Amino acid sequence: MESIWDLIKKGNISSLTAALGNVVLALIKGIAATISGSGAMFASAMHSVADAVNQGFVFAGSVLAEKKPTRRFPTGFGRVINIFCMVAVIVVSMMAYETIREGIHLIRHPVVSKSFALNATILLIAIFIDGYVLLKAMKEITKEARVQAKGFQIFTASFLHVGRAAPPTRLVFYEDIVATLGALFALIAVVLSQYTPFKQADGIASILIGLLMVGVAFKVGYDNMVGLIGVAAPKEVEDKVARIILSNSNVTDINRMRILQEGRFYHVEGYIELRPGLILADADDIKFQIRDQLLSEPDISDVILAIIEDNGIKDWPPEK
Repeated sequence: MESIWDLIKKGNISSLTAALGNVVLALIKGIAATISGSGAMFASAMHSVADAVNQGFVFAGSVLAEKKPTRRFPTGFGRVINIFCMVAVIVVSMMAYETIREGIHLIRHPVVSKSFALNATILLIAIFIDGYVLLKAMKEITKEARVQAKGFQIFTASFLHVGRAAPPTRLVFYEDIVATLGALFALIAVVLSQYTPFKQADGIASILIGLLMVGVAFKVGYDNMVGLIGVAAPKEVEDKVARIILSNSNVTDINRMRILQEGRFYHVEGYIELRPGLILADADDIKFQIRDQLLSEPDISDVILAIIEDNGIKDWPPEK
């Protein structure tokens, strides 16, 4: 039986790193917002609070999702993380509403913030910390997507392959894009409020941060709703599985195949066609060899294969 510590070690590192970073940021931003009265700093603090709660919650979900299948739950607990992410979406939505409401209030009733140096310093620290967490999330995406990338390639690869990352990694990625941009917007608003007559910049920055949070809530909510319903694996994963199956010299075709994504794992079901003339014992051995080869892939948790004789018709790849 797996211990709690074993499950924790398998949890999503990106969400844990982000949660710890946002706890620190929420504290220092909250103190700065109280001292200075800056609306943009308040909005940024609210976003950090939401991120800390969400990502801590999502890390707990990622730990539970690592539990092995049981007799009662034979396909495992991969979709648990989708449920946790949906709860996180509700938290983000509530914080977004409060942030936008505060921004509208500040546009109507501008407040001259104090302690410019304190605000600017904390927001620069926030940009650095959130940027670091975002970079970690980008690296985690390339790792989970099995993509080789170095230097600036990590940036482009993370955007191209984010759909193949685990739900908690995607959540951290999207939220930290907003967090980094939010801290940047807040810094610009603080500078404008300090050195120009445009005192509504504080409120506008708050509304922009709130709208970014709404965008994250919508995107993450949609992705996890699809995950809860049950979604097919990306084409890259399907092609990789097909290549492994067809690499066996006794396999002539794939009659039918379905790959279902459960959290960050995949369940493979398929009918494979073997060359004519094989006896049942040999056909079974071939099937088990292919199954074991697929299960050796770290992202594949379950494989069910059936074998049939070659029907003489080319079935794979299927017609679109």
